Amino acid sequence: MLAIAGSDPSGGAGIQADLKSIAANGGYGMAAITALTAQNTRGVRAVHVPPAEFLTAQLEAISDDISIDAVKIGMLGDSAVIAAVRQWLGKSRPAVVVLDPVMVATSGDRLLQEAAEAELRELLPLADLITPNLAELAMLLNEPIADDWEAALVQGKRLAAQAGTTVLVKGGHLDGGECPDALVNTGGLLAQDVVEVPGERVATTNSHGTGCSLSSAMATAQARLGDWEASLRAVKPWLQGALRESRVLEVGTGNGPVHHFHHLAPKDQAVPAEGQFAAALWQDAKADLEDIYRLDFIRALAGGSLTEQHFAYYLAQDAIYLNGYSRVLSRATALAPTEAEQLFWARSAQQCLEVESELHRNWLSTRTVDTGLGPVTKSYVDHLLASSAAGSYAVLVAAVLPCFWLYAEVGATLHGQFLAAGSPTGHPYADWLRTYADEDFAAATRQAVRIMDDAARAASATERQAMTLAFQQSCRYEVDFFDAPRLHAEPRNVAKPVG
Repeated sequence: MLAIAGSDPSGGAGIQADLKSIAANGGYGMAAITALTAQNTRGVRAVHVPPAEFLTAQLEAISDDISIDAVKIGMLGDSAVIAAVRQWLGKSRPAVVVLDPVMVATSGDRLLQEAAEAELRELLPLADLITPNLAELAMLLNEPIADDWEAALVQGKRLAAQAGTTVLVKGGHLDGGECPDALVNTGGLLAQDVVEVPGERVATTNSHGTGCSLSSAMATAQARLGDWEASLRAVKPWLQGALRESRVLEVGTGNGPVHHFHHLAPKDQAVPAEGQFAAALWQDAKADLEDIYRLDFIRALAGGSLTEQHFAYYLAQDAIYLNGYSRVLSRATALAPTEAEQLFWARSAQQCLEVESELHRNWLSTRTVDTGLGPVTKSYVDHLLASSAAGSYAVLVAAVLPCFWLYAEVGATLHGQFLAAGSPTGHPYADWLRTYADEDFAAATRQAVRIMDDAARAASATERQAMTLAFQQSCRYEVDFFDAPRLHAEPRNVAKPVG
């Protein structure tokens, strides 16, 4: 993974942030320096741009010897540097190119000569993904800065259409408690023109290098996953954690850096007591459970008013998901350290396939259903496959656990409501409620929790951090999965015209 960008001696942004971000997301980082800056957490003092010929020498030295899976392009400085990068891209043609059009620093300091803005716009079509902040998005379009999310999405669609590529519209500079991001492509390369990933704003002033870190992480994830939505859904929780944990670094007196390795830094070297790690994860999952119970889909399912269209789409996606989930459980079987755990995961994988067959036989085969792979289903399965490919048994079992744990909890709760209502006859989804309130499934869930907790106590502190992140990501996918039927039937990620 190659980063082409300027250097930040304070370590928070530029090449230094790129290399940390690449490493934190599992890549091997390489760097070609476009500019040298004199800066710290309070601002940029000076910028020096070496001759473009030396940048070309760096790029050619790397590409002549090393295979490059992805390229992230950041600060370019002037027209000659942009021309050098453009010429090299034309020759080397890397598979993934992410362009972070660095024009103005967070501090307000200009990092691109005004005379080079036209050349930067000509570079946009060579990128697979463009990641401007709202000020840069406006500058690229020669328009005022968007003052709300809908206006930002409209600008993102306009830039995507002009450049013929995908744009990541970022809500980090807007006001309010929400901080959404959206992938925008008007050429049909995404599931829809606008794919929005919601998120909560992290209250911190330590945002130095956030844009550099996000773009590098996206390039690294895309090289592994091959899907922009899956990459964003994997990267966004990591970056939110990096912002949330930035306070522990205590770097500088101004706008400090994010904590790139928050998920790896051991917070507690001691081996947790039996059940302690599982209890901590369950505490983490409570907010996601509350989100699930607030969903219209769940409320309508419990009351029996859910439309057949929504339920059929949910079951169709569940059948697809279970097929992928069974493959992941088979991987857990191969990695399991004991015969008992091997048998447990093997039985679970078999049951997934049996449930899928039953769904098709009893419901889906008698109805007209959209059986195409939905974006949430694909992203969730991609996340699990990425967890299984990492080779850590502990991380893998943490990633698969929410499908047991949250489903069992939701199923038991909804079944309890069903019984409290007197088990009304004619409830169209009574069989589903009984399935996930079944004692055998509850017993399997308890065993999966014990296995995960045992794996955590045998794991290193670093692995436990990775387990927590994998578990949290899967919990969010569970929320999105229950909400997917509504999004499929009533797309909400379409920008509305303004003005």
